[in-house]
Amino acid sequence: MELRSFASEYTATVAGWARSAQEVALLTGREEYPFPGDLLTSWRTVADDIRAYLYFDGETPVAYGELWLDDEEDEVELARIIVAPELRGKGIGTEFVRALLAPALSSGYADVFLRVRPDNEPAIRTYLRVGFVPVDEALAVEWNEPQPINYTWLRYPTTP
Repeated sequence: MELRSFASEYTATVAGWARSAQEVALLTGREEYPFPGDLLTSWRTVADDIRAYLYFDGETPVAYGELWLDDEEDEVELARIIVAPELRGKGIGTEFVRALLAPALSSGYADVFLRVRPDNEPAIRTYLRVGFVPVDEALAVEWNEPQPINYTWLRYPTTP
């Protein structure tokens, strides 16, 4: 398996992995299904503070995720993580998150976080397996204040 920077020719492939309105929302912020055609050219707009990655098995992409870099907060957030539907439940997500941690940890930011829908139990198990831990409850409440739902917020321990 190999982590590579995202290439736009894989946009339709990754969009096709979103098999529900909830999964489309996680990738794009719009809760529609199937994946809205008008978003194929815009949802993956690259910003200076976002690094997008694909995880490959040979030449086949099997997972997608982003690192959101926040200079002001001195943190990086793992985001928009999705695994090809036919490979879910086979350990690819765990491998992929571990692979994403390499550039996240080497990015120079003090903290590494992620948020996940509280009903996404397989993802939460994956993140805990990799070593993420829940943030303090008061911090989660503060961070959820402006959010559309109350996410489960997790932090990767970056200091001993």
